[in-house]
Amino acid sequence: MPGAFSILQSPFLSRTRKKRKGRRRSISNSRPSKTITIQIETNGNEEEEEEEEEAELGFKLKPSSSFQDHRLIQPLGNLLLLDPSSNIRNPGLGNLRILSDELLLDVLGLLGGRDLGILSSVSKSLYVFSTHEPLWRNLVLDHLNGEFLFSGSWRSTYISSIYPQFFPPSAGPSTLRIRNFYSDHLFQSWLCANLEMKPEWLARDNIERRRNLSLEEFVSRFEDLNKPILLEGCLDLWPAMEKWSRESLVQICGDVKFAVGPVEMTMEKYFRYAESATEERPLYLFDPKFAEKITELGSDYDVPEYFKEDLFSVLGKERPDYRWIIIGPAGSGSSFHVDPNSTSAWNAVIRGSKKWVMFPPEVVPPGVHPSPDGSEVACPVSIMEWFMNFYGASMNWKKRPIECVCKAGEVVFVPNGWWHLVINLEDSIAITQNYVSRRNLLNVLDFLKRPNASELVSGTADRVNLHDKFRASIEAAFPGTIDQLAAIAKEKMARSKKLNFWESATDACTGGFRFSLN
Repeated sequence: MPGAFSILQSPFLSRTRKKRKGRRRSISNSRPSKTITIQIETNGNEEEEEEEEEAELGFKLKPSSSFQDHRLIQPLGNLLLLDPSSNIRNPGLGNLRILSDELLLDVLGLLGGRDLGILSSVSKSLYVFSTHEPLWRNLVLDHLNGEFLFSGSWRSTYISSIYPQFFPPSAGPSTLRIRNFYSDHLFQSWLCANLEMKPEWLARDNIERRRNLSLEEFVSRFEDLNKPILLEGCLDLWPAMEKWSRESLVQICGDVKFAVGPVEMTMEKYFRYAESATEERPLYLFDPKFAEKITELGSDYDVPEYFKEDLFSVLGKERPDYRWIIIGPAGSGSSFHVDPNSTSAWNAVIRGSKKWVMFPPEVVPPGVHPSPDGSEVACPVSIMEWFMNFYGASMNWKKRPIECVCKAGEVVFVPNGWWHLVINLEDSIAITQNYVSRRNLLNVLDFLKRPNASELVSGTADRVNLHDKFRASIEAAFPGTIDQLAAIAKEKMARSKKLNFWESATDACTGGFRFSLN
């Protein structure tokens, strides 16, 4: 029986990986140049070493974290008091040593599985780089699509999917021992995948929570003011609250495939991945056609009364994507973004819990850099990296973020234009919908007619003509509504200009009326 290395030299694996664009385009994914230092001592007691290292790091590692993987790579800060030549990185790379870690990984990302396998046997340094999990994740997603059973790591998944008879599930990890390899980039990737949320990241909960709120009060105090709120008791009658679990969804959905990142997977295969994956950016099941694929799922929930007016519905089947089932393991989620097409949204948690961080439209979150036209956003590689490097920066700002932990049975209202980040604190299932009400109609129309609408508009094949179609449909279904709303907006704007200083300051604190995103 050939070993894993023999398998990787097979000519059938010599394929080139195509670079894949993410769901959200970004200008750069480079990490901040921050030196990390931890103290590693070898005393023969692994549990004591882990506790000491966690104390030095200031973070608590997940119970599932691999201590051995951590031993392969140390942060550059640990090299400060040592002889720089003790770092085995450069000698093992030869002429490739002049490349930065990020650039070297980009080059290796052009290679196929066979070539990465060969490189992993050249030196310990190349072993570390060529077994970097994101490289193998891309190979699996590019070449196998969603037709794979996750086998604990992306590398073993790739090999076992092509040669299952040569790679039994009982195959253990490599016995290769590596010391004195230092890299901030690789270490931070491992750290972000394995650390738990710090208590202080979860402590702040300053969102207004309401139960039995009237529709009139929701509109006047929150939707009109473009202000977030957490609603309790809205999902009590949903069948999904009783029915939806891993087992039931696998049974209900059968062989139907759902969107998971760049591929499609069955519920069974996705849950198998989610239960054992430990990585910096876990795959997220995020499907906009779930109710069309399985009609039972669409009938297991009902839109809360606060969000039933959805003017995009006048477009019928031509409306942009607007509802999604969201399933993900702890650590998965969405990095900072603004919801599409200037819509507002609601997010209902059915299982698990989610940490929310939201900034108002006029406040760009720290570490986030949108392009001038809004078509691209540069942000940290992962959600955990943002918490590590940028969360504390906003605590002294005059306009601090709105934060909360949304638990099962609760709903978060996300007003249009608000920046928000969401991370699952445990295995979670949720439903979210984007919508357009009369309070937000002018903003949406203004957004859809921007000069670069072809780049900004999403969820529809006809991005350029969506504005004209939507406006014409609104005029036909609700004659005079647009002119009436425009007159009200003009009156409010004129009134706000007449406010004295203190009235303006008070209005600014409550959020005020925001006519457009410009």
